Amino acid sequence: MGTYASVYERSLSDPEGFWLEAARSVDWERAPTRALDDSAPPFYRWFPDGELNTCYNALDRHVVAGRADQTALIWDSAMTGQVQRWTYAQLLERVAAFAGALRQRGVSTGDRVIIYMPMIPEAAMAMLACARIGAVHSVVFGGFSPKELAARIDDATPTAIVAASCGLEPSRTVVYQPIIDEALNLSEHDVDTVFMLQRERHPAELGGRYVDFKAALRDAYPAECVAVQATDPLYILYTSGTTGRPKGVVRDNGGHAVALHWSMGNIYDIHAGDVFWTASDVGWVVGHSYIVYAPLFVGATTVMYEGKPIGTPDAGAFWRVIADHGVKALFTAPTAFRAIKRMDPRAELLAEHDVSTLRTLFLAGERLDPETYAWANDILGIPVIDHWWQTETGWPICANLRGLDPMPPKPGSPTVPVPGFDLRVLDSSGAPTPPGRDGALCLRLPMPPGTLPTLWGDDERYRESYLSRFPGHYLTGDSGFVDDDGYVFVMGRTDDVINVAGHRLSTGSIEAVLAAHPAVAECAVIGVHDAVKGQLPHGLVVLKAGTTVDHGTLRADLVAAVRDQIGPVAAFRDVHVVDGLPKTRSGKILRRSMREIADRGDTVVPSTIEDPTVLDALRPTLRGEQEK
Repeated sequence: MGTYASVYERSLSDPEGFWLEAARSVDWERAPTRALDDSAPPFYRWFPDGELNTCYNALDRHVVAGRADQTALIWDSAMTGQVQRWTYAQLLERVAAFAGALRQRGVSTGDRVIIYMPMIPEAAMAMLACARIGAVHSVVFGGFSPKELAARIDDATPTAIVAASCGLEPSRTVVYQPIIDEALNLSEHDVDTVFMLQRERHPAELGGRYVDFKAALRDAYPAECVAVQATDPLYILYTSGTTGRPKGVVRDNGGHAVALHWSMGNIYDIHAGDVFWTASDVGWVVGHSYIVYAPLFVGATTVMYEGKPIGTPDAGAFWRVIADHGVKALFTAPTAFRAIKRMDPRAELLAEHDVSTLRTLFLAGERLDPETYAWANDILGIPVIDHWWQTETGWPICANLRGLDPMPPKPGSPTVPVPGFDLRVLDSSGAPTPPGRDGALCLRLPMPPGTLPTLWGDDERYRESYLSRFPGHYLTGDSGFVDDDGYVFVMGRTDDVINVAGHRLSTGSIEAVLAAHPAVAECAVIGVHDAVKGQLPHGLVVLKAGTTVDHGTLRADLVAAVRDQIGPVAAFRDVHVVDGLPKTRSGKILRRSMREIADRGDTVVPSTIEDPTVLDALRPTLRGEQEK
């Protein structure tokens, strides 16, 4: 670990020199002379005197450098049977045209644009077009309900929405226009323009606020890049909060470009001309960072797949895409490989495809269990690399740096802290824990470039949510430990956000839906281990005294309500009526103790747990199960 150790130490002892050097990989309109602005802690800013354009770094500069005819984006749609390839020159032409269309409809630098689209090339084009003119995009996952979309409209107050007429899934078509209409009826903020991309499966009715996406392209004059401050926001990405109100994570332009460019070569070993496939969705941070921006920053070819890459994928689809497009590295969630293992345990479908171009499998988004790790390693015969990060950080906190200093993987560990991230494991008093002992995983401030500088329009909520528990540190919300070799082990969430197939969902939001039912007195939602999706939400409800209701009907009503108000992405199916919920003497519901009871396989949830030390008593059992 000599090379890693020296780079990591320099990133912490000399962040100014380290990140100014890394910034040379980015094309600047005005190169920064300073790396870190630490004048107003805990609000730190990177490259404060630099100016650049993110779209230029993703597209224009590669065309200028002579790679105009290299493939930039491959769109592979299992839903339509189509494959489209876009060169850097073709993608630049389309992005510049749509940037002009946004301009013609009144979108200016600093304005917000919500993008509500499925996994289609136009979603990436819309993101890049916003970046081109300095507008701030906010991509909303197409599976979210009108209520969730409305909350994001009210918080971001967009000038325009970019949408598609429908999303395609293996068993159904999701029509977007009614969702958008209802969301705009629910929201206080009004939007005059919705660019609608018509899809053949279910075209939308145009007119009024709805503008045809392709017609807007034809009528537009291409827009040039607008230089913005490095500290100006590039996008807002909403993540679940424990209160049910979404948190708008802000990503800046300069730090984002520098960090993601650095990560592609040093973590993923991906360079110009390589083919990189991230099997995720542009609605999540993984899609932002490693489908759209990072591969294009380094001049690689990125694969965008429309299908079911996680959750319930076609077991052979992964191998086909890798073989068809010569993928060098695949990045997906452990959920996908658990599903493939269940459907094709002997990997018979793998033998039908030549995947010899694949050098590394990267997994993240949830805990990688040892069984799935071993299975993937055995069938592929290549390094299987776990790594750990969050929406808030935008790029990996811990990883096995394949391009810098490859290390032997350890099952259950995302390996070591990435340079720039000063990881600390703290006990409840804020003191460092010794090797091997659990604690709260925290990052000493300042965090490196590319991480969130604040929440959209809410500095105080940023401070309270992440920085108040341990002064001078960012609280990740995960617990874990560091072993004697310096490897980090992430043991699980310490808050009430659960991870369903790599999607972070607030149990508080689901609880609010359950509590609204007239028969429910109180409720709790916990994440229960699932062999395929990692976690699934499990509802426990206590009925109001004297209520007589058929439990089967109640369950059906509650499941339907969650699907309607949160969306199918919650995968909410299990509700149990109980006599009472376990609580402390002060009346606080012990959600964590219920999670631990569920993980141990107990079939009865006790109505009271008086002694909070039950958590300490259960922890050795849980760790033993995780190690198995």
